[in-house]
Amino acid sequence: MAGESETVTLLGTGPAETAQAAGKAAGPVPGAPLPTHVAIIMDGNGRWAARRGLPRVEGHRRGVEAVRRTVRAAIDLGIPYLTVYGFSSENWRRPPAEVADLMGLLKLFVRRDLAELHANGVRVRIIGEREGLAPDIAALLREAEERTAHNTRLTLVVAFNYGGRQEILRAVRTLAAAVADGRLGPDAIGVEAFSAALDTDGIPDPDLVIRTSGEQRVSNFLTWQTAYAEFVFIPDFWPDFDHATFAAAIGEYQSRERRFGGLSARAG
Repeated sequence: MAGESETVTLLGTGPAETAQAAGKAAGPVPGAPLPTHVAIIMDGNGRWAARRGLPRVEGHRRGVEAVRRTVRAAIDLGIPYLTVYGFSSENWRRPPAEVADLMGLLKLFVRRDLAELHANGVRVRIIGEREGLAPDIAALLREAEERTAHNTRLTLVVAFNYGGRQEILRAVRTLAAAVADGRLGPDAIGVEAFSAALDTDGIPDPDLVIRTSGEQRVSNFLTWQTAYAEFVFIPDFWPDFDHATFAAAIGEYQSRERRFGGLSARAG
C-alpha cells in the first residue's frame, strides 16, 4: 500500500471459532499507546446465520448484540472514538424485506440502547447522507445525536447510509460552491480544509480499522480518512466479535511500527 504504515494481518488461521479462541490469549500491551480511533467494518451477519440454518435477520439481530458488546469493550479498553459501519449507501440494493428488517433493528437499537449509551457518557455521531431518509429514521438519528451531544467518555460514530466516495463528492461540491460565490479561494483548499468539509469534521482519523468475516477490502468505508490507518482482518463473523477479539486486534495494532510514509527508527 502507498502509506507504508498500512499493514494487514489476519488474526487466526482456521475457522471462526478457532481464530476467536486464539485471539483470547492476546490483548493490549500495558504501557503501549492505544489507538485513539478504531473503525470497524462489521461483516458476516448473513453467513453467520446461514451456517446455523437461521434466517438472515437473526444474524443481524446477533450483530446488534455484538455492537453492544463492542461499545462496552471500547469504554473498558479506553478507546475515545469508535466508528461502526452500520449501513452503507450500497446496502439499499439488498432485498426490500432485508432492508426493512435492518431499519427495524436500527429503530429498536436506538429506542432500547440510547438511554444506556447516554448514562455511560457515550456521544453518538451519525455520518452519511441524510437527505431522502424516511422521516422516522431521520428523527431517531437526530434524537440520538442531540440527547448525547455533551457526553465525553466515548464518541460512537455510526456510518449510516454512508459511502466514502459519496462523502468525498459532497465535500467537493461544498468547497466548489464556496469558491464559486467567493467565500473561499482555490489555493485555500488543502488537506485541513478538505477534511473539515467531510462528515467526520472534528473526529480524528482512524488509527485502526478492523474488518470481520475474513474479507480483505475496505468497501467504500472512510476512503479519505483511512489513508494511514492500520488494518486488521479477522476471520470471525461479526456476531462472534467480543471483548477478547477486540483486545487482540488492539494488541496487534500496538505491535506495529507506524511510519506515515517515513523511515522506521530501525532504518537509522
